[in-house]
Amino acid sequence: MTTITVRNLDRSDERRDFPHGHIDVLAVGGHTLDRAVFEPGWRWSESVKPIAGTDLCEFDHFGYVTSGRMHLELADGTGADIGPGDVVVCPPGHDAWVLGDEPCVFVEMAEPVAADYGRASGTGRP
Repeated sequence: MTTITVRNLDRSDERRDFPHGHIDVLAVGGHTLDRAVFEPGWRWSESVKPIAGTDLCEFDHFGYVTSGRMHLELADGTGADIGPGDVVVCPPGHDAWVLGDEPCVFVEMAEPVAADYGRASGTGRP
């Protein structure tokens, strides 16, 4: 890369809506960044599972919580609550749900496969 590229998430390339939330996706200089807004009442196993076609979320996540709170829970029952200012790494095989009455906003550096989160595909992944 020989230039500086500046883009704004408020003018994303794509918005993906799902029950109780949406994701704004932005491609920047060969990378993908997304901002997910999960509204109160959002739960992966209820809101995204029907789109993904898998029992649990099968994506790695690496991101930053800007507002709101969420609980993450792995298949083995291990869990963590996340909130504003938290940097999060979560492996595949998890459920998640919003805690409280404030939307949880999560900004994520998406790997190429994770850039398809919230989108139906024939692969069993969202």
